[in-house]
Amino acid sequence: MSTDPILTLTQWLSPGFPVGAFAYSHGLETAIAAEGIRNIKQLDEWLRDLIVFGSGRADTILLAAAYRADPAELAEIDETARAFAASAERLLETTQQGAAFAQTVNAVWGTELDELTYPVAVGAAARARTIPLDLTARLYLQAFTANLISAAVRLVPLGQTEGQALLAELAPLIEDTAAEAIDTPLHGLSSTCFAADIAAMHHETLYSKVFRT
Repeated sequence: MSTDPILTLTQWLSPGFPVGAFAYSHGLETAIAAEGIRNIKQLDEWLRDLIVFGSGRADTILLAAAYRADPAELAEIDETARAFAASAERLLETTQQGAAFAQTVNAVWGTELDELTYPVAVGAAARARTIPLDLTARLYLQAFTANLISAAVRLVPLGQTEGQALLAELAPLIEDTAAEAIDTPLHGLSSTCFAADIAAMHHETLYSKVFRT
């Protein structure tokens, strides 16, 4: 199957691809329940930090490492991704989405991916289909951001137009962060978004919740 890489990536990272991304808020639900995010400005600040200093950048580094790795090296990169998950729910999120992604890509595109964490699976699939790394990284990080905006639109609540305007405003930051992250070696992996990590931990005991994480 030979397809334009943009069309393939758009399909893989679209809300309709069966990874269940709509069910995960990445701890955002806790922050909103605690009234830490009540408007578009606070959401903007939260997302900018996640993209540049948190799991958005970290996932992109893992994706790039997987893209460049030989098949024998993938297991070690995947173990690093699992160890880097800051909470049980973060681990659940990345492993379940990764397994669902790999299963679908294997069935449709004939790859032979194992059950990997989500960014590692995407990086390995992009390499297998010879899709450019820089394009994969940008679209992955945009999809990560878009999913969180979609969650906030439902929870805060925000208007659909506000959410799309914010995603457009974040596009240059997404592009710059993706470019920096793919040039960062795996040993440069880091995250300093402690509020987001703690929110993810507290979500495990949140009394009433819509999302799995």
